Parts: sequence; C-alpha cells; structure tokens
Amino acid sequence: MDFPFGAFAPVAAIVGLAAIVGWVFTTWMRVKNGYPLDGAWGQAVYPKKDEETAERVKLITQENAQLRAELGSIKDRLANVERIVTDGSHRLDQEIEMLRGRAN
Repeated sequence: MDFPFGAFAPVAAIVGLAAIVGWVFTTWMRVKNGYPLDGAWGQAVYPKKDEETAERVKLITQENAQLRAELGSIKDRLANVERIVTDGSHRLDQEIEMLRGRAN
C-alpha cells in the first residue's frame, strides 16, 4: 500500500508557513528590543541606533517615571478615600443625616 503524499502536502505547507511566521516574529522582536541579530556567518549584527532613537528612549523613560509617580499618588488618594468610606463614624454620620432629612 502506497503512502498518500497528497494528504501530507497541506500539513507540510502549514508547518513550513508557521516556521516562517515564527522566524519573522522573533526577528522583529529582537530588532524592536535592541538584541543583536545573527549574520550570515553567525556573527552578531546589532540594529542601527541613531541619536533620534536614543532621544526617544530617554523621553519615554522620563514619561514612564512621571506616570509611575502619578500612579503612586493616585493609589495614596484611593487608599484615603477607601479609609473614609469604610470608617464606621462616617456611616453613622450618613445615617444621622438621613434620619434628620426624614424628620423635617
């Protein structure tokens, strides 16, 4: 009984396509993150870095630090709001004010 190569062709095409897509994706990620690429003879080839890229990285780093500081401030404020809302005396004050509103 002969092996049907026609049934194997779509599987081989899918595996080959997946390998190519994976290689392109990993190469893109390496370039994006500044890792060296492999040259034709196995030597490391570093992506081109220019002054504009270095300046963009510097600005993004500064913006990241500012956003982290702002996030810390917001977390502190949220903790204070949670403390006030869950405070028992605050609830008691709300209930008293609600009862005063009904009495009038």
